[in-house]
Amino acid sequence: MTAKAIPALLPIGSGHQFVLYGDSCSGVRDAPHEKTHAAVNSVIARLNPAPEFIVFLGDEIIGLTNDEAELRKQWDYWLNHEMAWLDRKAIPLYNSTGNHTTYSQMSERVFGEVLSYLPRNGAPEQEGLSYFVRQGDLLLVFVHTLWSKIGGEGHLETEWLEATLRANADAKWKFVVGHHPVFTVNGFAGNYGRNIGAEYADAFWSILKDQGVFAYLCSHILAFDVQVHDGVLQVTTAGAGTAHRMPEGIEYLHALQVALDSDGMRYQVMDTQGDIRERLSWPLNLPPSSEWMTLSYGAQSAPLVGVHGAGNLTPTISALRISGTTSNRSTGQRQTLLSASSDDGQHEPFWLGLSGKNQKLTVMLQPQRGRSPHGWYGEVDLSRINSASCSRLTRFSFELDW
Repeated sequence: MTAKAIPALLPIGSGHQFVLYGDSCSGVRDAPHEKTHAAVNSVIARLNPAPEFIVFLGDEIIGLTNDEAELRKQWDYWLNHEMAWLDRKAIPLYNSTGNHTTYSQMSERVFGEVLSYLPRNGAPEQEGLSYFVRQGDLLLVFVHTLWSKIGGEGHLETEWLEATLRANADAKWKFVVGHHPVFTVNGFAGNYGRNIGAEYADAFWSILKDQGVFAYLCSHILAFDVQVHDGVLQVTTAGAGTAHRMPEGIEYLHALQVALDSDGMRYQVMDTQGDIRERLSWPLNLPPSSEWMTLSYGAQSAPLVGVHGAGNLTPTISALRISGTTSNRSTGQRQTLLSASSDDGQHEPFWLGLSGKNQKLTVMLQPQRGRSPHGWYGEVDLSRINSASCSRLTRFSFELDW
């Protein structure tokens, strides 16, 4: 029985659509990651239409061996068996270096040789390790975040990167691709081993911001995560097969499909069942305030009802404008602004309010009953928002988007 096709997000008018994934750590016959990697590949193969190209964000194979023959054997198995489903002439494959594949001068040399199809237009002495791809109005710049000649993992050069971005300033879409995140994902912090080294991070991100880069695409941390810093996205997607180290019930194997057009970027995150687990349109596009609804005080039916599943391809953005009056004699007890109850009323999947002595804006998410909620604490507190104090009351207002 043929698996059902997955509708790909498509640009509206002219644009591009492609796939991102990384960290399969495979390349060994009958090893556990072969099956998990195949499950992700099978979902990508179901996309209709197929992507224009695929970006693999590093760690294709388990690697990390000093035996060059074994390393080449793993690369051969990954390229010619595990990825045999992909017609690279019809759908180009662009690879980033990673800590499992370019951990020494020998492995850097092997990477460049076995992936000889990659462009040779990168930084000096980084042949086949860093490079760029220009497709009309789209620019992809691949940086090598593990250059052995300046320290190895977490070390990268920035002069060639800046020069390349300047030389392609006319590109509408600019993406930089690397293996290591700049900003911490899921609390996994640490210079070099987890993140790009601190001595490079500020300069690197300033280049991205100053040169109009839309997003930095990376992997390494086994998660799906998106952050925005100074208007530039950091997209971390590392779900190509290394399942055994993912936090159970939180992260999941996945691939990311992206569409670019005049409205911006849209993406959908597909799990190994082909279900769409997460999605986003960026930049945010909110309806005019004249179309917003007013929520009355007290309990009521949910004003917004989302539809989850592979058939729903329209991202939903919610915004709240909240104003009110609260006591200025806080004991730290939480004050509820908005909450949502589960169907059985046994727990609150979503709670928004003020908490603590300073009444800081707080969001609590508890998707599953019996599991600890996730807490998100904003910058808003009653001493920093629009306020006017009187003897007993503090009046406040703020806006919140998510």
